[in-house]
Amino acid sequence: MKNFFLIASLVFAFVITTNVQAQKFPGLDKSPVDIATYPASYKVSEKMVKVVYGRPQLKGRTIGKDLAKFGKVWRTGANEAAEITFYTDVVFGGKKVTKGTYSLFTIPNADSWTIILNKNLNQWGAYAYDEKADVVRVDVESKTAGKKIEAFAIAFDDNGSMHMAWGKTRVVVAITK
Repeated sequence: MKNFFLIASLVFAFVITTNVQAQKFPGLDKSPVDIATYPASYKVSEKMVKVVYGRPQLKGRTIGKDLAKFGKVWRTGANEAAEITFYTDVVFGGKKVTKGTYSLFTIPNADSWTIILNKNLNQWGAYAYDEKADVVRVDVESKTAGKKIEAFAIAFDDNGSMHMAWGKTRVVVAITK
């Protein structure tokens, strides 16, 4: 009888373990999410700004034609619209912005980009983008760099300005307190 309970316990444990391990998880997203902050140092807990965005890859495609089409609102990354949080009131590209979280959209063009802060959050892509919910629009120059970057990237410099780079395209938005 002792052996019966031992065997029954092992079978029960096997069934439970097998069912848990049999759980199927979807494949990893091909455009992983990234976060950029200012100040960038992990040693500084008092941040001024944080942006969360997806990192699409070029994969031989062309910016302005195949991806981030010129003249059209773009979610500024992959998948969900990028979201930017300001932990204090700031001046964004010369315009005052109240602290808070905003969706970050852009309208790319060959020589300039329009950077948009929108109050509607949790948006997938730009499909539900509503211009009436725009808080700020800033036009900035688009420059061409020598080095090509495969994955879209956002970073902040030592002054807090936000840099966006993809392919050979570079865009900078000044952010100050």
